[in-house]
This record gives sequence, structure tokens and C-alpha cells, in this order.
Amino acid sequence: MKVDVSTEIVIELPTAVVSEFAANPDNAPRWYVNIKSVEWKTSRPLSVGSRLAFVAQFLGRRLAYTYEVVTFVPGQLFVMRTAEGPFPMETQYIWQSAATGGTRMILRNRGNPTGFSALAAPFMAGAMRRANRKDLARLKQLLEPVAEP
Repeated sequence: MKVDVSTEIVIELPTAVVSEFAANPDNAPRWYVNIKSVEWKTSRPLSVGSRLAFVAQFLGRRLAYTYEVVTFVPGQLFVMRTAEGPFPMETQYIWQSAATGGTRMILRNRGNPTGFSALAAPFMAGAMRRANRKDLARLKQLLEPVAEP
């Protein structure tokens, strides 16, 4: 079974601001609930071919994996993939202008779990959806200015 989870949020800031922050791997531990650390395996700046080692905690397990950036169009699309481990996955960030003048950000994770992970795919999809909603809410909270009373 394939896992394909897509979540979105509107952040009331320009697309350039949201995408610059979200696409910076160094910021991932600040807004991803499950990401504990990121290590650059290639030199900066971020570009197609960049490799990034992530350490995450998901469903009570420590996961270490390396993503490779396969598409990067600043302000529009960021795609990275990992082929290692029991759950090869692709993560996409899509940024679009919202009607309010802010940014609609879509976070999509999809992959083909193998072995035991394949049996747990329906449960994993729900857990990923919940985590992604929390991640996007945290990103919004970090980025949007606080209104003065």
C-alpha cells in the first residue's frame, strides 16, 4: 500500500518569507515536532543534489535517514527523497499565494513502505497526517507576527 499524505495551511506572510524559512533545513527542528537534528552532508547553499541527514522520533522510534534534494524552485516547490530504510519517502513543500495576500503552504509526504512498515501503512498515514498538521501549525505560530492588543 502506498502512503500519500497532504496537509496545508495559510500563513499570513508573503510567499518569499514563508518559503525561505521552511526550505532552510537548519530551521526544520524548530517547526517539525518529530525532527531532532539535521546535518548537512554536502556544502551549502541548498540546491538540487544537496544531501541532508535527519534524526527524527516517530511512533516511539528513532529514525535516521538522509534526504537528497531532487527539485528546488525557490518560493514555489521543494522536493526531497530518501531511498533508504524500510520506508522510502518523498517530501514536498508547495507554496502558493493565498487570496488573503498570505501564503498557502502544502506539505506532502508519500512513499512505499516495505516489510513490517507496509503492514502498518494505514496507521502510519494517520499518524503522519496528525504530525504534519502540528508541524504546519507550529510553522505558522513561529512565523506570523503576534497582533498587539
